[in-house]
Amino acid sequence: MELAILSGKGGTGKTTIATALAELSKDVIRIDCDVDAPNLYMFYKGLDIEKNEFIGGKKAIINESLCIKCGICETICKFNAIKNFTINPFDCEGCGACTLVCSQNAIKLKSEKTADTFITKLDNGIISRAEMKIGSDGSGKLIAYLRKNGKKFNGNEKLTIIDGSPGIGCPVISSITGSDAVLIVTEPTKSGLGDLMRVVTLCECFGVFTMVCINKYDINEEVSREIESFVIEKSLKLVGKIPYDDIVMQSINELKPITYYKDSIAEKAIENMWSNIKNII
Repeated sequence: MELAILSGKGGTGKTTIATALAELSKDVIRIDCDVDAPNLYMFYKGLDIEKNEFIGGKKAIINESLCIKCGICETICKFNAIKNFTINPFDCEGCGACTLVCSQNAIKLKSEKTADTFITKLDNGIISRAEMKIGSDGSGKLIAYLRKNGKKFNGNEKLTIIDGSPGIGCPVISSITGSDAVLIVTEPTKSGLGDLMRVVTLCECFGVFTMVCINKYDINEEVSREIESFVIEKSLKLVGKIPYDDIVMQSINELKPITYYKDSIAEKAIENMWSNIKNII
């Protein structure tokens, strides 16, 4: 069973909730697919038992000894990556158009490392995660690799919890492809509602079962009611309404899952939400 935790925007509490659900479900496979800002591992004292380089794409390079400086490659490049017969690797998308038009075969595509991937062993399961190289972009290909890497340690059909990227981009699409269910974490703001609508539309396109959680619902109960109306209209499942709680910030500052703080009202709400999720899935 794969459960992907998503949010339409950053800062909704997605990782806090993903960490809490992983703790409540005990022995679980954790996959941090928020590769541009991975922080799931920070809540644990684990041991990296596997590390690999991820080759995410290619970049064009010019062999100056073969280049006759005709300038055709510069005119053909749609990304403006070639200037004065030099290729800017940060602008190059590795499309290969320049290699096709070069009469001297002076341009080649070179494989490029975009991230290091890790398997981090915990007391109760593992985390499959990545650390991006500076200047690299998160890709659906990397997300697919992290999910596949985690599955190697799931021989007993444990629950897999995916901490996805915010938004609706390529990494999010790769996170939900093949997942059994999605939990969207939203917040009661107008931007939160708008972003929730975008993520729901994406999930509808992929036909994935979708649940919704309103985090800090009591900071704006009017917008919370709007979110609830939208959830009903879309025939989704509202599985949790979590109140604002200062202890959540304490748990983040101390890098401990919120489940460690049993006097937290947010923790109690997340426990209730986990019971609702289990009853549904």
